[in-house]
Amino acid sequence: MQLIAYILVYPILWLVSILPFRLLYGLSDVIYFFVYKVFGYRKSVVKENLRLVFPNKSEKEITDITGKFYHHLCDMMVEAIKSLTISEAEMQRRFKFSNVEVINDLEEKQRSIILMCAHYGSWEWIFILQTYVKHKGYAVYKRLENKYFDRLVKRIRAKYNSHLITTKETYAILNESKSKGELTINGFVSDQSPKVNKAFHWNEFMGIKVPMYTGAEMLAKKLDMAVVFFGVKRLKRGYYETTFKTITENPREYKDYDITDIFFKLVEEQILEAPQYYLWTHKRWKHRDKVPPEFQ
Repeated sequence: MQLIAYILVYPILWLVSILPFRLLYGLSDVIYFFVYKVFGYRKSVVKENLRLVFPNKSEKEITDITGKFYHHLCDMMVEAIKSLTISEAEMQRRFKFSNVEVINDLEEKQRSIILMCAHYGSWEWIFILQTYVKHKGYAVYKRLENKYFDRLVKRIRAKYNSHLITTKETYAILNESKSKGELTINGFVSDQSPKVNKAFHWNEFMGIKVPMYTGAEMLAKKLDMAVVFFGVKRLKRGYYETTFKTITENPREYKDYDITDIFFKLVEEQILEAPQYYLWTHKRWKHRDKVPPEFQ
């Protein structure tokens, strides 16, 4: 069944991917109409999250942010499909880096990097970074259930010397690279919500105490890697600019969870500047009523 699904769906994805951007975003507008206006996909979750973190905003403001968010979400969907066939030059033109010298400087110092980001702006085209740096790239991801689509996604990333690895594989692979003397840059989307029984750290995110994912920080300390945050700004439709900020070159000098807290503060700054570009369909604050006594 997995192969049949792949055979049926892949040609459609490929045909969509070769559309010029003008038509691609026209398709995004159609998808938006059905996802938001007709089916209201997770609309209640989005509005609940927005009301929760922006208690002072009016219902009109919440609705305005919600609509803009769904437009952006649909754009990201078609941009992900465009990754199948987009050229390197086109991707470089649309996904720029304001200060890639931050990464180049760490290369000069022979430092591997933990690259932390949030579900904000766009992360679909970040792997084009590999055309500007010498580090070998890894990104932690959740394996797709359909093994054929999983291979497809890996193949797309591999075009630019970027490789997808699962959480369980991460330490072994990066430790082996370190033992070989390889420089690696390792992407972590670090704002997800860990399971309560596996949460080591709770703190406020957008004013609400929640469990925080600490895996990236702990790995940086174990393997002595520099920690860099990247924020993404949407310049206009289909165009993005990424800015890097070094959190620390020496993670072992920080107390446990301080790096994680710094990361979340940087994420908050992005959200407050333009909230419509955060992934509000994610139930990020679902554990807010389960705060252990020692963290209250």
